[in-house]
Amino acid sequence: MSGRSSQYFSRRPGVMSEPRTVDLSLPDGDLRLTTDAGVFSADRIDPGTRLLLQEAPSPSTTMGSVLDLGCGYGPIALTLARRAPGATVWAVDVNERAVDLCARNAVANSLPNVRPVVVDPEGTPVAGDPAAMAGLGDQRFDGIWSNPPIRIGKAALHSLLVTWLDRLSPEGRAWLVVQRHLGADSLTEWLRAQGWSTERLVSRAGYRLLEVSPR
Repeated sequence: MSGRSSQYFSRRPGVMSEPRTVDLSLPDGDLRLTTDAGVFSADRIDPGTRLLLQEAPSPSTTMGSVLDLGCGYGPIALTLARRAPGATVWAVDVNERAVDLCARNAVANSLPNVRPVVVDPEGTPVAGDPAAMAGLGDQRFDGIWSNPPIRIGKAALHSLLVTWLDRLSPEGRAWLVVQRHLGADSLTEWLRAQGWSTERLVSRAGYRLLEVSPR
């Protein structure tokens, strides 16, 4: 997953930069976000992301550190940061261009509690603000929100989820949105087989919203 590729889950997208903006409008507020070629859903807010933000619980006031896994240009991370200004929102992705966009979007939208970090497929920080990279370390998360990169393949996806779901705090929860036809039901079965209690909260427009508890 390192090197140049046209895939949004490569380290350095090999397509030319084509910056543009998209608007995210939700009942509790709006965000204007800069996107670019070579990142996930560059032309619009992905429907799965929108479903996650509309239907998953917002961070509670008691949450200290939460995670946007596969942050892209930041629609999930920035929404979490706006809803929970007292929380630290970690935003991780393997795509350097995406993480840079997330960082710039956080600044543009005056959300200083976002911590964007580039990680490798094993979850090790490889780029970002030095303090954020150091702080990510063994950080545990009170909540994880993710529209996970299903297209990286089943084995890589499973490895990714093991890496990050095992960093949930004892009372933490994760909310994952997955397209039904891309394996949402088989992923649910796999999560349960690995020991994570997994419930389907919402099924709409071809997507499943899953809630995952620590194992």
